[in-house]
Amino acid sequence: MATNFEIIPGDPQSSVILHVPHSARFIPADVRSELLLNDDELLEELDSMTDSRTDEIALSAAEKSATKPWLFINRFSRLVIDPERFPDDREIMNKVGMGAVYRKTSTGRDLRSSNFAGEKALLDNYFHPYAQALEELVSSRIESTGVATIIDVHSYRPEQHENAVNHGQKRPAICIGTDKFHTPITLADAARASFSALGDVYENEPYAGTYVPLKFYGLDNRVKSIMMETRSNTFLDDAFDFHTGVDLVVEGLVKLVSQAEIQA
Repeated sequence: MATNFEIIPGDPQSSVILHVPHSARFIPADVRSELLLNDDELLEELDSMTDSRTDEIALSAAEKSATKPWLFINRFSRLVIDPERFPDDREIMNKVGMGAVYRKTSTGRDLRSSNFAGEKALLDNYFHPYAQALEELVSSRIESTGVATIIDVHSYRPEQHENAVNHGQKRPAICIGTDKFHTPITLADAARASFSALGDVYENEPYAGTYVPLKFYGLDNRVKSIMMETRSNTFLDDAFDFHTGVDLVVEGLVKLVSQAEIQA
């Protein structure tokens, strides 16, 4: 059984899943040995690429919610596999070597060797079991409540990564990622209202879209999804310690969970 994710049960009647894909820093030893960075370089890359402490935000919001949502948390670093990428040619980040298995770093350096042959094993061992488990959790919420609403919990650094496809875009306090099929207008409006106390709220800028398991993607509108991307200095200082802004982020997420349950 795959160990790279954790499912924390919520209320049996909750339709909401808080998905936290990028908060972890752990890399198994066998995967670490395949990476070209030295230890200091790896720490710097993890600082840059990890959505630090977003798991704690999701856990806090879940505990404060009147109806506790379910949580699905990635416990391995995205440098192992990125569960939010398409595992095929549909993935736009393949252009910069950062598809489901990263070949490049956030600065464009080689993360893995050019002849790296372990991608299939990483997908088989970690990506596909993760996707299957999240798909099953979504199915269980549909069976229990008639719908499933995924809230994709992310953060992003104030500085733009060098190796990216979204250069020159605004970097607001909150970015709401939406999908034309899976994000109802009412859910997007609820997200804007829920996070308005944090400052500017933009939709699909600098990050766009939101996670939906491939089984349901573009096919089943009982699966709703929305992404919250919080600029990290909104709630963290330079040492990755929380400051008072974290309370507003948690409160905003609690409000969004409540609205998602009402709209279910």
